[in-house]
Amino acid sequence: MSPETRTRVEDVMSTPLETISKKASVQDAAEHLSEQNINALFVPGSQAGIITNSDVVTVVADGRDPTEVTVADVMTSPVERVATNLELGEAAAMMTTYGIKHLPVIDDHGDYVGMVSSTDVTDDAA
Repeated sequence: MSPETRTRVEDVMSTPLETISKKASVQDAAEHLSEQNINALFVPGSQAGIITNSDVVTVVADGRDPTEVTVADVMTSPVERVATNLELGEAAAMMTTYGIKHLPVIDDHGDYVGMVSSTDVTDDAA
C-alpha cells in the first residue's frame, strides 16, 4: 500500500467532537451519550479527560447516585491523543498499548477536533 492510500485518523474520526463539562453530573453524561448514540465524551479543560459508557455503568453498578457524581469524579485524565494525520494503524497500536478504546484527535494547532475509537479502526479494517 502506498503512503498516499494509507488511512489516516482524519479519514475515520467522529466529528464534531462531543464534549461535556467536568462539572456536569454522570446522569447528564449518560443522557448526552444516549442522545448522540456514542460511547465517549471529551471533557475539555486544563485537565482534559474522557467519560465513557463504561464509566457511567460503573457508577450505577457501585450504587452511587449518577445525579450526584460529577464527570470529574469518574473521567479518565490525562488522556492520550493523536494527530489528524497519524496513520490509523498507529492509532490502533496506541489503543492496544494503553488498553483504551477512544483517542481524542488534535489538529496542527493543537486544538481538539474529533475522536477516533476502536470501532472506527475495526470498521475501516473490514
